[in-house]
Amino acid sequence: MSDREDQQPTPPPSSGDGEPPKPPTPRMSRGTFSWVVILGLALMLMFMFYRGSAADGEVIPLSEFITLLKDNKVRTIEIRSRDRFVATLKGKRVNSDSDKIQVQYPLVGEDNFEAFREEVAASKSNPTIVDKQNNNLLLNVMIQILPWILIFGVAWFFLFRQLRQAGGGAGMLGNFGRSRHRITTKEHTHITFDDVAGIDEAKEEVSEIVEFLKNPKRFQRLGGRIPRGVLLVGEPGCGKTLLAKAIAGEADVPFFSISGSDFVEMFVGVGASRVRDLFRQAKENSPCIIFLDEIDAVGRRRGYGHTGGGHDEREQTLNAILVEMDGFESNDQVIVIAATNRADVLDPALIRPGRFDRQVFVPLPDVKGRFEILKVHSRKIKLKPPIEEKLHRLGRATPMFSGADLAAIINESALLATLAGKDAVELDDLEEARDKIRWGRAKRSRVVEEKDRELTAYHEAGHALVQSLLEAADPVHKVSIIPRGPYGGATFSLPEKDRMTVNRSYVDSTLRVLCGGRIAEEMLGHDTNSGASGDIKQATQLARQMVTDWGMSDKLGFVFYGDDASGRSIEFPTGKEFADKTGEIIDSETKRIIDEAYGDARRMLDENRGKLEAVAQALLKYETITGDEVRALLRGETLNKPTVADLIAAEQDRRKSEAPPIARPVERTTDGETGPLPSPA
Repeated sequence: MSDREDQQPTPPPSSGDGEPPKPPTPRMSRGTFSWVVILGLALMLMFMFYRGSAADGEVIPLSEFITLLKDNKVRTIEIRSRDRFVATLKGKRVNSDSDKIQVQYPLVGEDNFEAFREEVAASKSNPTIVDKQNNNLLLNVMIQILPWILIFGVAWFFLFRQLRQAGGGAGMLGNFGRSRHRITTKEHTHITFDDVAGIDEAKEEVSEIVEFLKNPKRFQRLGGRIPRGVLLVGEPGCGKTLLAKAIAGEADVPFFSISGSDFVEMFVGVGASRVRDLFRQAKENSPCIIFLDEIDAVGRRRGYGHTGGGHDEREQTLNAILVEMDGFESNDQVIVIAATNRADVLDPALIRPGRFDRQVFVPLPDVKGRFEILKVHSRKIKLKPPIEEKLHRLGRATPMFSGADLAAIINESALLATLAGKDAVELDDLEEARDKIRWGRAKRSRVVEEKDRELTAYHEAGHALVQSLLEAADPVHKVSIIPRGPYGGATFSLPEKDRMTVNRSYVDSTLRVLCGGRIAEEMLGHDTNSGASGDIKQATQLARQMVTDWGMSDKLGFVFYGDDASGRSIEFPTGKEFADKTGEIIDSETKRIIDEAYGDARRMLDENRGKLEAVAQALLKYETITGDEVRALLRGETLNKPTVADLIAAEQDRRKSEAPPIARPVERTTDGETGPLPSPA
């Protein structure tokens, strides 16, 4: 997207010689320049006035001046005006660096002035009197008050006059009422539909919008009308904003983009003013597209929650959007595209047909979609062959990952390979980047107490064993007791397929896997710790969903008791609309389901205690084992591979035996090319 542009997108006319005209040179308007000059002169006059006053010395009372006259300390007197004169002393005063003083003495009338001169001449000092006064009293007054008049005049012009134009003018405060959209044309963006992958159906629907704008008569031939609005709905990171950028890259029409939060300001009525300004400019530049990102910031259901009123700033902005979208004429050719991940909280009047005629669901990508997304993002990095095989495996190993997650994996893998000194990104880098994005960075240097390390190994061994014994559970991919992110250890699963829905058998198996960690701690470690808090929370939420959302309880049956956000009101702010007795049944059923899962998991671990100890000891020895190695241990086989300590010791011995400097050793690959030896880590 381009930077903000406040000007209209209409291109300037050609100069006639085939070259685009030069942009006009910005210049300050005559009125503004005049006021700046006046303000500068006023400040200069004030500076000269106060500087002259300070140079004339300190102001003293007349009685003190008479004392100085009698003491023969006054040299000269300069009469500046009828009410002020400056005297120069024969020496500096005490506690003063100046030999000048000012005296305020009103000399009104010729008689008083002559009497003053005679009194001074008769004094012991007999100073020289110099008359420097200006007899124009009006000019003296103007010189003193003119700077203040100019200051108040400028303040009036720049503040009070502009305040009256705050409803939408182009003045200093009037900019609050202007829309803060960004205008993007086909030449400003480099994203097209070729850069959008994994959401083919959504891409096809928005491709029709581009065709509507390019050839509207084709669709109006049979009496149809162009859709007025398209609402993109999907989870965060699925590609809603990317689709909008691709539309801007494909369509040869102006593209107005703005976020929902840009409408809301601290001043009441500014949001509605910005909406009107946005749609006014869009109609002037039709055909065009308006893109409202995160529209739920202003499009929430009216009367939602405790406010319940219809006069707050957000609802006024929503009302303005409703009026503008409903006021389109059939020949306006202005299409509004909005994006949100909270379609359930939008106002029904906003998403009805006639405003948003289409709702395009942007889902999480499936296995094929993830492969296509990874292929698009891997164009920017150097990936070691075979490329497609690696991307297929990574796409299968990233279920429920969004497009943004996959892009982050590709970028993170390139950084990891660069830090490791590799010439290309390998599969190990991709898998480590995936684990880092989803679960956090591995903390190999963390010092863990041996007792806690053993309990963590028993805990993860319990998860891995139960998960391997249950057919409905996902296969184990990797088990590790290396701290990663907030977790002390983790058991990674690799789903064989994407699940749009979950079966009862899968949910029951997941509950038993979650219980297996705590049970293994009790059986082998004879102690427990707080590491199972995440499992307890996840099991409780899953069991409660079975009871309240999915109707998997015989006592409550086919009834929904979950938290419905759309049903919240002042009486039911949490969406809870059932009796306290029903709540007790929900709690008892949740507890029963978890207790059954806990009992089954304990029975399975008791029957396979030897296998549990074998997996736990392997984790303590190797710290990380793969799913294939777990299954080999369950078959009674033993692992024969170097430990992490052996790899580190071997690497240290190799470095000691090499005489520096030595280039990094290379290996010969099957195709004759050379490449770096893999790191022991």
